[in-house]
Amino acid sequence: MSMGTAERHRTPEGDDASEVSVPVVSATPDREVVEAGRVPRTREPQAAYRPLWREEPARRRRLPDPVRTAAVRAVIVVAVTLILAMVAFLCTLAESWLAFPMVLGSVAGTVVATWGVLDVWVTRQVWNQRHGVVSVPSSTARAMRRERRRARRQARRAERGQERIGRRGGTGQLSHP
Repeated sequence: MSMGTAERHRTPEGDDASEVSVPVVSATPDREVVEAGRVPRTREPQAAYRPLWREEPARRRRLPDPVRTAAVRAVIVVAVTLILAMVAFLCTLAESWLAFPMVLGSVAGTVVATWGVLDVWVTRQVWNQRHGVVSVPSSTARAMRRERRRARRQARRAERGQERIGRRGGTGQLSHP
């Protein structure tokens, strides 16, 4: 016997409804026929929740925000340029007056698309140099990390000096008056 929609839906746990009104009409005479009666609901163990997809760790790190915005901008400009080129081609085949303006637009779009792709490349290089590629000799990240390390060492040195003074039990005076 196939289950109807009403039989498939279960009430949430803790719901007091133990019966549901289901009209069951059977085509075979040996099955029970209930027109508008109440069918007792059985509590069957439901299958464990199975998500639609499984989260997997990313294979590569996410692009930094400035690089990602430049990449999105470049993709949009390249897409518009390709559409312009296709329209120019079709207008040329149709011998339309719109072909020449479209060809000019395609040339301008090609220049802008080239600029967009170069912008992604330059933005990525600048971000790498400022934020993390330490192996490059001209990297500013190395100097920034060196400064942070120096500040941490000085802070630890000052903290140890205060602890030493506190352990001696003195009030911060010299040992000889």
